[in-house]
Amino acid sequence: MTDNIESHPNSDPVPDTAPSAAQDPVSDKESVAAVASLEQRVAALEAEKADLDNYKRRLRNEMSEHETKARETMLCDFLEVADNLERAIASWRESGEKDVKSVRDGVELVLRLFRAKLERYAVTPIEAKGQPFDPHVHHAVSQAPSAEATPGTVLHELQKGYRAGERLLRPATVVVASAPPVPSPVARRPDQERSADHRVVAAGHGHRHHGR
Repeated sequence: MTDNIESHPNSDPVPDTAPSAAQDPVSDKESVAAVASLEQRVAALEAEKADLDNYKRRLRNEMSEHETKARETMLCDFLEVADNLERAIASWRESGEKDVKSVRDGVELVLRLFRAKLERYAVTPIEAKGQPFDPHVHHAVSQAPSAEATPGTVLHELQKGYRAGERLLRPATVVVASAPPVPSPVARRPDQERSADHRVVAAGHGHRHHGR
């Protein structure tokens, strides 16, 4: 005979001893603290990004202002050169366009002033004429034979080259010297050779006759 065990209707269920995460106050506090810390870090990063953007904007404005002032200074220097050229032309016209020496002296003065302005900006001319051809600073447009210049050297300077500091601003446009052509012997015609031989024979007979 088997015993049937029935649950008593008033019996209490076995309590669940595992605590739920939703009911854990410690976990709630840790989550809130983590979220708050993350929000603070995000806010700090956004503030740093805003500061960086403002710094870049100020730097661009300062660079633009510096470039503008430098360009204005350079243009004012060139305006001074233009003023002197205008004075030279006005003086030439006032003299009835006859005083060529005065105009030449005025132009030379302006040229010296202009070169001084270029040196102020570290712009210096490149030596070309008589120098060995250098493709880094010379631009050859042609070659010309010369019996006086060494082949491979600059014979003529068509346009002056310049450096800006250590950088090449513009190469010098030049003509390079080449060796002069070697004259080739002139071929003689057969009748010329017979005539030359006849003159040699005649000259030999004359010498023998003179010896007698």
